[in-house]
Amino acid sequence: MQYLGISCGFHDAAVTVIDSRGNIQFAGHSERYSKNKHDANLCHGLLNDAQQYIDGAYEVHYYEKPWKKAIRQLKAGQSLGPFSMKSLLGKEILDKLSDRKGSIKTHTHHLTHAAAGFQTSPFNHATVVVIDAIGELDTISIWDATYDKNGIAKYSKLWGKQYPNSIGLMYSAMTKRVGLRPLDEEYILMGMVAYGKALHSEEISSEFLADKDNLEFAQNLHTGVREKFLENANDMDIAASTQLLTEELIDIVMRKARTLGFSSNLVYGGGVALNCLANRLLGNHFNKFWIMPNPGDAGNSLGAAALGYGKKLRWKNAFLGYNIPKSYPVTGLYRELKRSKIAGVASGRAEFGPRALGNRSLLADPRGDEIKDKVNEIKRRQKFRPFAPLILEELVHDYFVMPSGWCDSRYMQVIATCRHPDLFPAIVHADGTSRVQTVPKDGSGIRQLLEYWYKHTGCPMLLNTSLNIRGEPMVNDRSDADRFEKLYGVKVIS
Repeated sequence: MQYLGISCGFHDAAVTVIDSRGNIQFAGHSERYSKNKHDANLCHGLLNDAQQYIDGAYEVHYYEKPWKKAIRQLKAGQSLGPFSMKSLLGKEILDKLSDRKGSIKTHTHHLTHAAAGFQTSPFNHATVVVIDAIGELDTISIWDATYDKNGIAKYSKLWGKQYPNSIGLMYSAMTKRVGLRPLDEEYILMGMVAYGKALHSEEISSEFLADKDNLEFAQNLHTGVREKFLENANDMDIAASTQLLTEELIDIVMRKARTLGFSSNLVYGGGVALNCLANRLLGNHFNKFWIMPNPGDAGNSLGAAALGYGKKLRWKNAFLGYNIPKSYPVTGLYRELKRSKIAGVASGRAEFGPRALGNRSLLADPRGDEIKDKVNEIKRRQKFRPFAPLILEELVHDYFVMPSGWCDSRYMQVIATCRHPDLFPAIVHADGTSRVQTVPKDGSGIRQLLEYWYKHTGCPMLLNTSLNIRGEPMVNDRSDADRFEKLYGVKVIS
């Protein structure tokens, strides 16, 4: 039996295929095929690719329970969304899944987050924390996760919070408050933090929270904040204040999890786990931690399929999507980087998750004073936005002060202070930090390129950002790469 996991209907639709031995055969995003950023609907191109990895009987697993979500919508006075599989997926998609055995199996939203994290983690026992905007009714949950004598994953819910008490909704509401798109540009708000001062965190707390220690909110932030809230405040200061309060609330959750949990291993999931600035503090409470590289709702397609499979998955890396079947162009990229200092790469299987990790990346030499502005100009984005370095894992401590507990950050999940900011101005943010991606000795194409680059330049890192056309998701196939080259005049090598 094989397992097809589906996440769709709200935002960031995705599909995952797991085989009978626990190998993740495929995991991809609908947006990469439709070119509609954060596409909520499954598209035929994605399903066609996924079904190439299915041979024989399979089960279909869905990432949440639609009837539970409908109850929450009714309680909140919202319009009732679709809650049958036919209305959620559409007849054509259901027809594509006609080989399934039995009905589509559904799982609760936060449990699929927990499974996506725990069953891909290196741990046999962990405390699992899920923090997101909202899933059915849950907004925060803490679990004890382990495997029984037959290797079946077992989850025991220890504590939780429900709608409208939501850290994720608060962060999205404040994203909207500073003129950014909620459920899309929260990462920009996080980038603004370095330019502001946390002057308003107490005011935000007083406005939103009825009981901070117990994470009880005074109001429902689902539709944003009141019109004139902090109307005279600087947006950068609002960002810094929002981040500080968010970190304080996450800290309350993690302290509770460490008290209630039976393991010092943390598995962390939900969209809030993408806040790499807050993630630097996880070592205050846990010895080891794992964040699956796609901890948001798209990753729940993997979680749903994992619950169907039931056991630990054979996790290798996040390169699980569409395949451009060529050898990684190490020498070609090196020559273009030496010539132009900037080069794109579209090679191998696409990343599953919101961050480019080297297969659909725009790469640059991090040492030039002009590089950061030049890459921001190519990508047509705000000049204050930071860029991430990818670095040989064994050398990371020579160049960065990693936060407590972080021996690696191979999925770009935490910020660290750069020891030599003057040498690498293109990857250092205004506060002296970088969102570090460590590259292990895994034989991957990006590892081979870094080794070659280091051997010939003495520099162990490259600037890495996603290869995408403004307003579109990451490049998926070679035709996308050709469009990028034509629009931006940057060589993309496959």
